[in-house]
Amino acid sequence: MTFPAMPPAVLQFFHASQRGDAEAWAAAFAENGVFHDPVDTPPLAGRPAIRDFIASVLPRFRPFLGLTPLEAHTVGDKVAVSWRGAAVTLDGRPVNWSGINVYELDGDGLIREAKAYFNHAVFAAQLTG
Repeated sequence: MTFPAMPPAVLQFFHASQRGDAEAWAAAFAENGVFHDPVDTPPLAGRPAIRDFIASVLPRFRPFLGLTPLEAHTVGDKVAVSWRGAAVTLDGRPVNWSGINVYELDGDGLIREAKAYFNHAVFAAQLTG
């Protein structure tokens, strides 16, 4: 599948998710970036906190197949991307979810703020079987 056109940091966000690379995934954010994952939960503030969160999630899956962007819409320094995610739990159950992320980029083109809109209850229900 070909990814839609999007700014480099947002592209890096998705590529790193598919590689399961927490360091590269977090590096798409500005040093003081903020990640709402999902929206209406306490945000992760700062690249180290974002990296630590991602690194804590990835080992819960084998494999973590990542997030695949479906459509991207860029207006100035803001980007909205619809996506779908896939992973397999350690005991072999498939997990599938989807959503829309909204990114705001800083002057260096890194992610200043990302807001993930998806139904966390649907995601979590698949983890408990």
